[in-house]
Amino acid sequence: MDDRYASADGLRAEARGDVLRLTLDRPGHRNTLDDVSIAALIRNLEAAATDDSVRAVLLAGAGGDFCSGFDIAGRNAAAPGAPRPRTGSIQRRLPTQANRLIPLLLDLQLPVVCAVRGWAAGIGAQIALASDFTVTARDAVFWYPFLRRGFTPDSGSTWLLPRVVGPARARRLLMLDRKFSGEEAVEWGIAHAAVGADEVPGAAEDLAAELAAGPTVALGLTKALLNAAPDNDLRRHLAEEAYAMELSSRSPDFREGMRAFAERRAPDFGGR
Repeated sequence: MDDRYASADGLRAEARGDVLRLTLDRPGHRNTLDDVSIAALIRNLEAAATDDSVRAVLLAGAGGDFCSGFDIAGRNAAAPGAPRPRTGSIQRRLPTQANRLIPLLLDLQLPVVCAVRGWAAGIGAQIALASDFTVTARDAVFWYPFLRRGFTPDSGSTWLLPRVVGPARARRLLMLDRKFSGEEAVEWGIAHAAVGADEVPGAAEDLAAELAAGPTVALGLTKALLNAAPDNDLRRHLAEEAYAMELSSRSPDFREGMRAFAERRAPDFGGR
């Protein structure tokens, strides 16, 4: 395996072909994230950002669940006599954890596919939302349980969720902690496709392979444009589209696309 990618306790990392596969691997805890696994997830995504051999990222969970949130209970289960974290511990940790991970998923100029079975709760639901394409089981359970636990949402939930599902539905999901299914996630624009639970791995792999075979430079720039659009006025966004077109039109994949069009064949993009 490429030594730029490293597994850790709670995360398996494998760069195979042109797809980086990151698997949350704490099935006995429904793949909750902890300090170690979230740091490893961030490190691997940062490595992929500058690795020209990677053309897509696939996120999944080991066993029957994707991710049931962050393991707050595990963090707070200090050894007898051990001091509790200093006041402000959450505020200090978040900028290097959830607040780093979600923007990284959005800003990464590679397509990210997320495969969801079972639970996607808390930051697990947010990772699925921040991915470019989420393939979910129809009976998967998405949940933002923050207020049920007595604290406020994090990981950009109050910013990203209203932009995707609208403010009224976001209030219902966050303030009334309403669970919703994989089928509803597709209906509301959170997920790309809902299939049977046993079909999720294959469907996600196929989608990641399809994206990895695309024009990687143009895909990355298109993702960046889509994410920037809500914060741009039209004139600024048109200028950014022109800049992106200038960059993509200088790529070898652009030349291959034009040749394939002229020769009336499918393009064979190299990701350059």
